[in-house]
Amino acid sequence: MRGPFTLSEIAAQLGGRVAGEADRKVVQVGSLAHATEEQVVFIAHRRYLGELAQTRAGAVVLSPEFETCTTLPRIVTDDPYLYFARLARLLNPVPICEPGVDAAARVHPSASVAASARIEIGATVGRNARIGERSWVGAGSYVGAGAQLGEDCRLYPNAVVYDGCVIGARTVLHAGAVVGADGFGYAKDGERWNAIPQIGRVVLGNDVDVGANTTIDRGTVDDTVIEDGVKLDDQIHVAHNVRIGANTAIAACTGIAGSTVIGRNCEIGGAAMIRGHIRIADGTRISPATAITHSLRAGTYTGIFPFDDHVSWRSNAAVVRQLAKLLDRVRALEKRLLEKESNRD
Repeated sequence: MRGPFTLSEIAAQLGGRVAGEADRKVVQVGSLAHATEEQVVFIAHRRYLGELAQTRAGAVVLSPEFETCTTLPRIVTDDPYLYFARLARLLNPVPICEPGVDAAARVHPSASVAASARIEIGATVGRNARIGERSWVGAGSYVGAGAQLGEDCRLYPNAVVYDGCVIGARTVLHAGAVVGADGFGYAKDGERWNAIPQIGRVVLGNDVDVGANTTIDRGTVDDTVIEDGVKLDDQIHVAHNVRIGANTAIAACTGIAGSTVIGRNCEIGGAAMIRGHIRIADGTRISPATAITHSLRAGTYTGIFPFDDHVSWRSNAAVVRQLAKLLDRVRALEKRLLEKESNRD
């Protein structure tokens, strides 16, 4: 049930310690700059203390470190950002799936659709497909023949699940996401390319989020696998036979080439480019726009060429292009220097 909630009611559900007016009611979360008296904000870093002093919010979530920095009613917790995320979900619960199949949806007679599921206008559920309890297939979405959706899934409008793919429980596909398109597999025959049939599946685990217009290709023979709890941002491409370990998060516009194995609990920044047939260890962090060309041990990796004004950038780029030649010259000079020192001895 959505609020209003008093701070004491919130703490009773989510934990934390209330300081100040425990009966203060809030109905929504807000930002420090624009919140009203009916909203609650959070602060997790000292740089925002100035904004906290000016905010018109009714309450604030903060850490013990900043508890005395305001007289606002407050909830004190060790991790304000995580607490705020949970509070935002409390005040903005997931919409309840109202069951039913729209008259303008197309459900194959052999498909199995749970009585508690919802199939919206223009959606298609193919032959022998299975739709789990309370799953919600949005307008214009497509669930192919033999595909499976677990319980409490949500397909936003125009999401596509190709034939035979498996979607775990509580998994979300945002608008335009495509799961199970053919991988980019071709064999060269002279000047022509012959397509290799892609007969694997895509298997998504439980609690996976797939952003808008993200595409995940089916495997060539074996499956493409996205494990439990993976979070994929918008406009990511996951190629065939990739495996992404549990609870890994990947930001927008990243490209992952075929047969790459990404470990568990990794964090990959936006627009990273990852070469195929490599392995990335559990817990690895990759900065935005970094190109990964070989397997990685656990660690943090950054490969961004810094921006600059255009003239300086061209000048520096020209030097970078000459690094190999400069290295050869340095090695030659070192060799000559060593020879001279040997002759002196």
